[in-house]
Amino acid sequence: MKDIKKEIAELRWEAMNGKQVRHGDVAEDMHMMHNFYGAKNAMGNLSKDLLKEFLEFRLQFIQEELNETTKALNEKDAEEVVDGLIDIVVVAVGTLDLYDVDFKKAWLQVLNANMNKKVGVKKERPNPYGLPDLVKPNGWEAPCHKDNHGKFTEIS
Repeated sequence: MKDIKKEIAELRWEAMNGKQVRHGDVAEDMHMMHNFYGAKNAMGNLSKDLLKEFLEFRLQFIQEELNETTKALNEKDAEEVVDGLIDIVVVAVGTLDLYDVDFKKAWLQVLNANMNKKVGVKKERPNPYGLPDLVKPNGWEAPCHKDNHGKFTEIS
């Protein structure tokens, strides 16, 4: 039986391959990649226990990438700093995709909440850089993802 999602992913990659896409969509690209390699289908075969174990693995993966990026910073290796930060994004956004969380929806929830913050000073968080610091004003509402938990509900 044909896997239409894999075929679409293969066609999209074929169209993109070798080109520097200027307006790539991280969430769509990760979804395409997971379909291309069959990871989305494989996730459907994981038990509740393996879903939890796989999430723990992904979180360790993010920590490993963070450690490598910190090492690159200490070694003044700009190439590896950029690569490491992108790898963290790939693993984080990819994990959300694999667990069927709508990244764009979650992103907009967080962005909207952050855009409702105000520039201010949070005494318990030093800010020696002179950059604007965002604080939660009275009445601020945290982002809500209650209808966008994907497969995370299966492991909680």
